[in-house]
Amino acid sequence: MLKILAVGKRYDRNLVDAIEDYQKRLRAPFNAEWVLIQYSTKNGDEARQDESERLLEHIKPNDYVILLDERGDQLTSPAFSRLLVNHNDVTIVIGGAYGVNDEMRRRANVMLSISNMVFPHQLVRLILIEQIYRAQAIYLNHPYHHE
Repeated sequence: MLKILAVGKRYDRNLVDAIEDYQKRLRAPFNAEWVLIQYSTKNGDEARQDESERLLEHIKPNDYVILLDERGDQLTSPAFSRLLVNHNDVTIVIGGAYGVNDEMRRRANVMLSISNMVFPHQLVRLILIEQIYRAQAIYLNHPYHHE
């Protein structure tokens, strides 16, 4: 199972439509369940703590946790595909605007960066779901991905 935990809300209809389009194309084991966590009304460290606690409530002990973080490792699309198929019960976490706390970082099995730059959370969701679709294409030797 693949689960994506994301802090935030649905707001940009164009991005939501694009995310849903990729979502519809996914098949097992790449079909993803989204869990949206309401962002905190607090600021800074308090928001980070509040959101991280709520994220951790959705993670099971046996989940393989991939935390998206700009300080994480960068992978190629084929390596990301292998990462997803080589683990069961994968949970991908997209933290809030203030990031996540140390407990959430310690819980992560791997920290992954999609870029050295920072993007709006809604755009990160679109990039992530496209990369999951690409991972599926790589796994199935579909021509969507070119080497």
